[in-house]
Amino acid sequence: MKGLRVLELSEALNVDSADLLAVCAILKIRATSRLSMLSFEECKKITDYYENKN
Repeated sequence: MKGLRVLELSEALNVDSADLLAVCAILKIRATSRLSMLSFEECKKITDYYENKN
């Protein structure tokens, strides 16, 4: 498996997919829609961002 879709990760993190796409832009991760695939490394970066934000 390559990773997760933006939609799947947003559900796992309990955040809106639009918010997650905004975080992708901040982290310079290429994701253009809720169906974009994210690698496990990108998922880790996004998860770390949300954990450090709180």
